[in-house]
Amino acid sequence: MKILDILDDVFPIASAIKNAYISFAEMTCSAVAVVTDQFRDGERVVGFGFHSNGRYDQQGILRSRMIKRLNQAGAHGFLNAGGTNVDPFKAWQAMMANEKPGGHGERSVAVGTLDMAMWDLAAKLEGKPLYRLLAEQHRGGISDDSVYVYAAGGYYYPEKGIEGLTEEMQGYLDLGYDTIKIKIGGATLSGDCRRIEAVLALLDSGQKLAVDANGRFDLSMALEYAQALNQYDLKWFEEPGDPLDFELLAEVAAVSRNPLATGENLFSMQDGRNLIRYGGLRADRDILQIDPALSYGLVEYLRVLKMLTDSGWSYRSCIPHGGHQFSLHLAAGLGLGGNESYPGLFFPFGGFADDALIKKGRIELADVPGVGIEQKKELMKLYRRMLTDNGW
Repeated sequence: MKILDILDDVFPIASAIKNAYISFAEMTCSAVAVVTDQFRDGERVVGFGFHSNGRYDQQGILRSRMIKRLNQAGAHGFLNAGGTNVDPFKAWQAMMANEKPGGHGERSVAVGTLDMAMWDLAAKLEGKPLYRLLAEQHRGGISDDSVYVYAAGGYYYPEKGIEGLTEEMQGYLDLGYDTIKIKIGGATLSGDCRRIEAVLALLDSGQKLAVDANGRFDLSMALEYAQALNQYDLKWFEEPGDPLDFELLAEVAAVSRNPLATGENLFSMQDGRNLIRYGGLRADRDILQIDPALSYGLVEYLRVLKMLTDSGWSYRSCIPHGGHQFSLHLAAGLGLGGNESYPGLFFPFGGFADDALIKKGRIELADVPGVGIEQKKELMKLYRRMLTDNGW
């Protein structure tokens, strides 16, 4: 097996939405394709990757360092011992050659983008869905039949009030989700409470609401919100303060009766370890949202999971940020607690297979090789254009 080319391109995923911290009006996404000389059912085997929303494209780092290093390593530099498949661990080592420790944030996104493509390719060459490959490697072949997913939305839209918010949330409930999430921190506390109460009024027994401040608050405001939110039975209160302010998080955890969720803006095992050491989180209830596509990929995420189990945490406490198929496969194959979903947002990268159905807050994965990106028609149009434009 030979690697013939590694391609990258940049695509817009802009949307007229805001959270408490940023606008998504200029959001972009990097996509990569690892082209091989192999064919299956008459189609060339290509590994596809991209990164989650919230971080901009990584074309500079991809081209100047990561893809360049993979090309310098040569195909045999990151193939398995038999030369029949890629070895994502070897590819990771090649990409990170000569990189100093620390400074996680942008290069972690570039590596995560390529890492997804390597795992997609490895599973395709094995003729297996990625979740099954991971289950064989890490769980004795046992994978979850379905994955818990929740609908993340409730952004602050221009001229969209509470009526529009409740219509959006009811739409997610009608799709089959039983957990929905809205943004807070972009309005006053009293205004956010009105938003919360309006959404809670929609919920039936067994349905839950989570809220997300996107790291907006200082300590005093985070504590004020936590105490105000104690009057509600929430799924969780997400990212009350800066993601690296572990002292703030610990103080919020000490007063919050609701579970806390955080981690989507931590990009390495070391950052995750500091969160567990110093963030005051409670292993019996709190949620860890580290996103493999933004944090050096699955190779690093496996180190995160080992650290968590060594620290007394369960894989089921992990519900990755991102809302895409890669994390969905990790959840099913490794036995995580679930996966995020963004219905209708960050098109065409976000979301799952075109024909996927949500039933009672859970989703089943299709039995197709790789990550299943080919099941997303509009996303495949972008990848096919990338391949065609580069002579493939």
